[in-house]
Amino acid sequence: MSRFQRTLIGLFCAAVALWLVAPTLIIVPISFAEKKSLAFPPDGFSLQWYANLIRNPEWSNSILNSLQIAAIVSVVATVIGTLAAIGIARMKPRGGGVIRAILITPMIVPGVVMAIGIYAVYLDHQLVGSLTGYVAAHSMLAIPFVIIAVGASLSVFDTRLETAAASLGASRITTFFTITLPLIAPGVLSGLLFAFVTSFDEVIVALFINSPSRKTLPVQIFASMTRDSDPTVAAVGTLIFLLTSFIIAAGLWFGTRRRRA
Repeated sequence: MSRFQRTLIGLFCAAVALWLVAPTLIIVPISFAEKKSLAFPPDGFSLQWYANLIRNPEWSNSILNSLQIAAIVSVVATVIGTLAAIGIARMKPRGGGVIRAILITPMIVPGVVMAIGIYAVYLDHQLVGSLTGYVAAHSMLAIPFVIIAVGASLSVFDTRLETAAASLGASRITTFFTITLPLIAPGVLSGLLFAFVTSFDEVIVALFINSPSRKTLPVQIFASMTRDSDPTVAAVGTLIFLLTSFIIAAGLWFGTRRRRA
């Protein structure tokens, strides 16, 4: 391509990227508003809404609850999803395809339908608002993402390496931790990040199973938006945006270093 064509494509990509991130960038100046309003552009400058995240127990507790639940879910979903993906990869194509389709149904079924079913079961077992209930529900939603991410790594994995390790006397467990897991680590890490974000950002199921004593951050954001126009929501959104950007940048940096190595 000519220099003009490359420049034109670059400008087009930059315009599309700006269009996609513009709604997110707007909340950054709103989070520094002086008045209790979500108007843009904001009037004045203040850090009171960031301070409110710490002073207000509703916000601070919801953030801690979401981080705790997402951390546990990311580990549980990654372990189960990785083992499931390996099992599917070792099965015959027809059987593996059927099992894979069943395991990723939480991604296809509407969230409201899933939430109603989970809520009905949780009422009978007194799991509404409990840590166990959140972890179980969010893990159900996060496992399909792990299966897809790890399955993509397994699709290019050379199984002859496992055969060679077995021929040299390595056990199945030794082969898994020394050969298989290191080679599919990028997929496992991607699945871990997807599981964490899925749990941290989930709102539909959380609205059904939350309790006054345990609310997640998305539920608190929803409640705040329905009650009043509190710029604390913009402050939370800004922090989440920065955290997500950091995670993506770290993942890209890790992937680049691994490819160079």
